[in-house]
This record gives sequence, structure tokens and C-alpha cells, in this order.
Amino acid sequence: MTSGHQGAPPQIKPTRLADYLEVMSKAVFQSGISWAVVDRKWPEIRSAFHGFEPARVADLRPEEVDALLGDRRIIRNRRKVEGIVANARTMLGVEREFGSFPAYLRSQSDFEGLARDLKRRFKFLGDHGIYYFLWVVSEPVPPYQEWVASHGTGRRRM
Repeated sequence: MTSGHQGAPPQIKPTRLADYLEVMSKAVFQSGISWAVVDRKWPEIRSAFHGFEPARVADLRPEEVDALLGDRRIIRNRRKVEGIVANARTMLGVEREFGSFPAYLRSQSDFEGLARDLKRRFKFLGDHGIYYFLWVVSEPVPPYQEWVASHGTGRRRM
């Protein structure tokens, strides 16, 4: 899949940890929900989650999570919101462990190994979410059609 592939989400070159958390969080919210709904709400979701600054999201107290769940600007799914908070904490831990998040992403020898490790460490990241996340943050991924065929998954927007 190339950047110009019709239907593919735009790629970014992350410059800070918040960029990674934002893309990962979008993958979390997109799971099982219309991507158009997520896209439409995304500016408000970004605002509600403090620009996805990992330290700020990781420090959300239970009462702040409850307040988010009452905020009509976001997709109010408790498990996903709590998963994003947990993912922020995990991301900060991974950064400490590997020196940087990009170093972690490149610590695995292949896509499948990295995908397994991401699924193990982070909440609400399934196969499509991981592929989406890695694609958008410009990490190496196999060609999409080849990946879909090898994973026996139905075709989704990519």
C-alpha cells in the first residue's frame, strides 16, 4: 500500500509521543464504530483528551474519567476511555524502557512480532487497529491486500 492509495488514511511523521497516542486512540475509538462518526467528532475528542499528551491522559483521576463519560463531545464508551488512559500509562512505560517510543517500535525484527507485542501491551488494539496505527505513523507494514489475505480478515477501509 502506498501513501496515495485511494481510501488509505493519511500518514504522519510523529514528532512527539502525543502524536503516537493520538493515532493509537483513534484506532481504539474506530473499533466497532463508524469511522465517519469518529472523524467528525475527532477535533472535540482531541480537545477533551488534552491533545493526547500522554502524561496528562495517564494522570486522569477516576472522577475526571467520569466527567469525560458525561461529555457529549466524545464517544462515551467507558471501556475505551479507560483503555486510552491505560494505553497512555503503558506508552510512558515503554518510552522509559526503550528510551523512546520509536525505538520500541523498531525493537521487533518483523511486523508480526511487533503486532503481537502491541496487542499484548496495549488495550483495544486488534489486528486492524494495529495495522492502521503502524500505517498512519509511517512504520513499515506489509502491503494491505497481502496482509488481509494472510490474516483471513474482511476488507475494511484503509
